[in-house]
Amino acid sequence: MKINHITLTFLGLFFACTLNSNAQSNNTDQEDINSLLKKKRNYNKQSLNGFRIQLYNGSESRARTIKNNFEYDFRGVYTKLLYDAPDWKVQVGNYKTRLDADRALNKIKEKFKGGIIIRK
Repeated sequence: MKINHITLTFLGLFFACTLNSNAQSNNTDQEDINSLLKKKRNYNKQSLNGFRIQLYNGSESRARTIKNNFEYDFRGVYTKLLYDAPDWKVQVGNYKTRLDADRALNKIKEKFKGGIIIRK
């Protein structure tokens, strides 16, 4: 009986180690990963969609004030005032990637706390 327990324990450990070694395979296909990254970069270059930062959504007078304040603080950054009934929106920037928009938002949030990133 004791030999059965030892045999079962040994077989169980052997089986568990075999499964564990298969799960931790270090087989990474670097070429496949690089190929996918290259395809993604090419797609992003061809894509006309991008990102903007929306600073405000609400009344017209407040939207115009925020737009003017932003233009004064961040000269040279594209600003756009939109009317989407019944609200006015202040959107800024033209960013190709989400990463670029995130970087800009970090700088903008120092003065304009309510900014969010949106797709164009």
